[in-house]
Amino acid sequence: MKISKYVTVVFLLLSFMLVSGCGQQANTTDQATAKDQSIKIGGSSTLAPTVAKIADDFTEKYKTWNKVDASLPEEQIVIFVSTGGSGFGVKAATEGTVDIGMTARDIKDSEKEKMPNGKIYRLGTDALTIAVNPKNPVLQVKPDVTTEEVKKIFAGEISTWKQLDERLPDRPIVVAVRDLGGGASQVFDELVMKGTPIAKEALQIPSMGALAAKVMENADAIGYVSTGMVAQNEGKISVLSVEGIAPTAENISSGKYKIARPLLIFTKEEPKGQLKFFIDYLMSEKGRQVVEEMGFIPAAN
Repeated sequence: MKISKYVTVVFLLLSFMLVSGCGQQANTTDQATAKDQSIKIGGSSTLAPTVAKIADDFTEKYKTWNKVDASLPEEQIVIFVSTGGSGFGVKAATEGTVDIGMTARDIKDSEKEKMPNGKIYRLGTDALTIAVNPKNPVLQVKPDVTTEEVKKIFAGEISTWKQLDERLPDRPIVVAVRDLGGGASQVFDELVMKGTPIAKEALQIPSMGALAAKVMENADAIGYVSTGMVAQNEGKISVLSVEGIAPTAENISSGKYKIARPLLIFTKEEPKGQLKFFIDYLMSEKGRQVVEEMGFIPAAN
């Protein structure tokens, strides 16, 4: 993804304060002013590249806020996007560390209580595919699995490919999952595991991009990878059907493919000024086009 000189996109695995701390070290008046006018966004590692791309398009188009609307100041548009997981996005937004939070899961009622005046927007829908390496023979031997088989694989009850199907090699299955801070882990637990613990041997990966990379680099790996990541790495990741249903856009939209989740952005308070103008752009047809380009299903108007 191209990053313009007008937007700063920073992907972090810790805290957005690392970004703001770096910005505060700047000494020039122009940098300080840009910092004051900046929009800070943080949360889901699945959603971050999409929001960053939309932010890049927005800043390339307008460059300064007064070109967005004449009532706004003639200041350079600066947008920071950080990752850290859906849980981080909620925490950072409710604490005021970021202006916009991002999640790839529903926001809990207990979380909504901390932002009673906030606004929640649905950018689109994602699905968690059961992803394997294209070199894995399971794609030819057993391209469709049951939900129960998926559950047993991720629980460690089926630990070799041969145990899944006797025609497959007697090699260990390398299970890769998101860490507990990720929205994907919560969605997968709710829809597939239903409280059954993930295998202790499973590799816990800090971001969806890194999880996709693990599947791409290991012929025996299996993981629940976002449809967006699959689309962005075409030919490098393959997916299995579940209960005879492939994770196609049509099946996800219709609800036939069950392992799906919302892609949300939200604010602690009613957005105003620059923040509202950018959110309007995120939710516009231009934003919807980027959501679709990145491999997700955009929300209906």
